Amino acid sequence: MKEIKKGIQKISAKSYAVFLSNLKKRIQQDRLRVVLASNAALVNLYWDIGQGIIKKQEEEGWGAKVIDRLSMDLGQLFPDMKGFSPRNLKYMRAFASAWPKRAIVQEVLAQITWYHNVALLDKLDDAKNRIWYARKTVEHGWSRNILAIQIDLQLHKRQGKVVSNFSAALPPVDSDMAQQIFKDPYVFDFLGTGDSRREAELEQGLINHIQKFLLELGSGFAFVGRQVHLELGDSDFYIDLLFYHLKLRCYVVIELKAVEFDPGHVGKLNMYLSAVDDILRHTGDKPTIGLLLVRKKNKLVAEYALRGFKKPIGVAQWETQITRALPKTLKTILPTIEEIEKEFSK
Repeated sequence: MKEIKKGIQKISAKSYAVFLSNLKKRIQQDRLRVVLASNAALVNLYWDIGQGIIKKQEEEGWGAKVIDRLSMDLGQLFPDMKGFSPRNLKYMRAFASAWPKRAIVQEVLAQITWYHNVALLDKLDDAKNRIWYARKTVEHGWSRNILAIQIDLQLHKRQGKVVSNFSAALPPVDSDMAQQIFKDPYVFDFLGTGDSRREAELEQGLINHIQKFLLELGSGFAFVGRQVHLELGDSDFYIDLLFYHLKLRCYVVIELKAVEFDPGHVGKLNMYLSAVDDILRHTGDKPTIGLLLVRKKNKLVAEYALRGFKKPIGVAQWETQITRALPKTLKTILPTIEEIEKEFSK
């Protein structure tokens, strides 16, 4: 039997010819030609090719260099198709290796594009996290770039982590949905490395980057206004930011604090929620939800502060990406803004 020698690697010419012929038939199937533009069909085809490569390498000891030859042969057989580069064939093998069972591919991964799947392979090692982001991509219609951003910002570690009284203030279905919609912390990396020490500066920065702010808030938030005026008795009050959430079907009041959490913040936010429910809420709208964004909080203190309030309120931190990127050891070594200012004032 003839053998094709690639360095120290030997490939049976007959075995390779059969393998290539089977791939050709798989790609040429009439039903596939009709739906080749279909994303699900393409992802399944790539999985089949990856599985075929793995099987041959395991059963017959084919080395890595077979990828280059296969790329050349498939490219000649299907010159109009651009997906058979050596790099992409290696991704097919990695994809099939990561997901050995076709069922999960068809159920979830075929619902997102091949380029989304490549991003999941590149950026994540854990199968559970890959599936989580794949489902979120389907749910929210994320582009590949948005998916990459959410992975970089570790959304899976922040989603549903907000300290809240939702379970006590809302019906179970609404409570569960609200808990998953809000997160902790919120990462405002688009604000840069400057430390916004005044609420007005923070608010202006978020408004200046409203599109990125909405992306960080998550899908479903519709911006209503900033510094929304409330005339209560003889006093004027102003809501920092007012949103409406399309899935929760309610107003969301966001209060911004550039300081550490204080239990007194909750009382004022609770008053705003009562006022919005009385003045702005329409028939069919559900109870208004409040989100207090603070620079820092003690979780236990926040939990005690929320206890007893009947209005649904969440408390979360906000921070910049530069803060998250610093190792904990460095955070304890670097001086605070206050310490630097004190040093320069001497």
